[in-house]
Amino acid sequence: MSRIPILPLLLLLVFSTIVLATDVHYCEENAEYEVKVKEVNISPNPIARGEPATFTISATTGRGITGGKLVIEVTYFGWHIHSETRDLCDETTCPVETGDFLVAHSQVLPGYTPPGSYSLQMKMLDAQKKELTCIKFSIDIGSVPSVADM
Repeated sequence: MSRIPILPLLLLLVFSTIVLATDVHYCEENAEYEVKVKEVNISPNPIARGEPATFTISATTGRGITGGKLVIEVTYFGWHIHSETRDLCDETTCPVETGDFLVAHSQVLPGYTPPGSYSLQMKMLDAQKKELTCIKFSIDIGSVPSVADM
């Protein structure tokens, strides 16, 4: 009987879930958004319940942005389960200069969060509530409970 080396397998599992880029889609396929999203990274991926998760959005803008809001909607199996609005300047450095910038947010999901795939929609609004971008992407919540759940 052959033996499978456990350590290399564990290292592969740990390091393959640290940061992965997520498929991102614009809410309206043909819309001309002022903010173009290049990539969304989620760390760790899948997200561990009861542990911090960081969302980092790489984007670019053709004009300066003095402030605004991020409006986030979450659905699970098609059911709307969560909404939140965050100040853009709490998630990035304001004013946002023309060119590339990052939006980063960390959050701990409760230990009782059901495992599975969730859909997120994020709108970025400027200080006058004009929609600068709208993206959709999925996140996966792991089924293995964190140490905090035990």
